[in-house]
Amino acid sequence: MIQFEYRTKVYYKDVDQMGIVYYARYYEYFEAARTELLKSLGIHVTVIENEGYLLPVITSHCDYKVGANFEDTLVVNTIIKDLPKSRLRIDYEVHRNNFDELLVSGYTMHAFTDKSGRAVKPPKQLMETLKQNL
Repeated sequence: MIQFEYRTKVYYKDVDQMGIVYYARYYEYFEAARTELLKSLGIHVTVIENEGYLLPVITSHCDYKVGANFEDTLVVNTIIKDLPKSRLRIDYEVHRNNFDELLVSGYTMHAFTDKSGRAVKPPKQLMETLKQNL
């Protein structure tokens, strides 16, 4: 299992009129955490894209438990549990402060495609790096 902790703060732009984080904003937190997880492994999304691969999100899911508030510190625990075959699943848990409270859990599922959108095998560099770290 590969885990990465991404930390961010809730800004005023993130909250709705009730003062809690707008529900769709969590997907932005997921994206930032996913990018930083891959970067921490030495995998840069732009390099993968320059090699002709794309990793579009084909499924996403989010369970909301408790809302985050303005100026909360969030920890997004980002997890890859299994080596991908044709799809890569990344799980997320969003906690307030230092894992004080679970706010949201969810996942994204990614396909591997070429630039025309046709399904392809995962990039070798990505697979080798994931194998070394799982």
